[in-house]
Amino acid sequence: MTKKRTQQKLIVTIVKKEKAKKVIQASRNAGARGGTTLRGKGFRLNDKPSFLGIPIEREREIILTLVPTNIFPDVMNAIVDSVNLNKPKQGIGFVIDTKHISGVSHMLGIPIEHDENSDEGGYDIMKDQEILYDLILTIVNKGESDKVVDASKRAGAEGGTILHGRGTGIHEKAKLFNILIEPEKELVLTLISRDKTTDVLHAIEEDAHLNKPGKGIAFVLEVEKTVGINHVLNRMVNEKWESQIEN
Repeated sequence: MTKKRTQQKLIVTIVKKEKAKKVIQASRNAGARGGTTLRGKGFRLNDKPSFLGIPIEREREIILTLVPTNIFPDVMNAIVDSVNLNKPKQGIGFVIDTKHISGVSHMLGIPIEHDENSDEGGYDIMKDQEILYDLILTIVNKGESDKVVDASKRAGAEGGTILHGRGTGIHEKAKLFNILIEPEKELVLTLISRDKTTDVLHAIEEDAHLNKPGKGIAFVLEVEKTVGINHVLNRMVNEKWESQIEN
């Protein structure tokens, strides 16, 4: 008999400014222990960069919610209902499976289960669903996110979210008056249909010069479930599936 911790799902919700409170409250009511809120800005495929010469920035709030699989469906549904994610232009949500949780188990109340080589005990909402999306995370120097955004749009991405942070790397050891300077970074989250992942990633690598030292890094994560993104694409997939059934 072995012990294992209950599998966890990471729900990432991206909504308009000031809506994070609704998401967190809904997730708590459904059994989640809390969440982390980040702020950034969003972009869409046909966004107008300015109005009357004034730059337009779509402020966004990004909520990270870690939940056990046994309450994941309830929490996900509660989040969707709280901010109407099933309606166009209200935001997006997606789910990433976690491989290992460390350092927060006691805070999250994650139980340890007894298991005899069985994976039962957690309800997998994606058991019979095809994975359609990837998440491309690109980290570049401040001011370089526009290159990532333009490249991803050109290669087929419909939107994304930009976050700001700081980085420390082996190529970044500049000092001013003997004070270490930590370069500012921009993190671009791009949710993309899986058939376009390679093209978008290649375009980002080329335009942002990621193959050069100190320019940045990009990596891809599988996404299990999406809500509120690519309504057109989802309809096309459903129509194609229905036509296959008829034939």
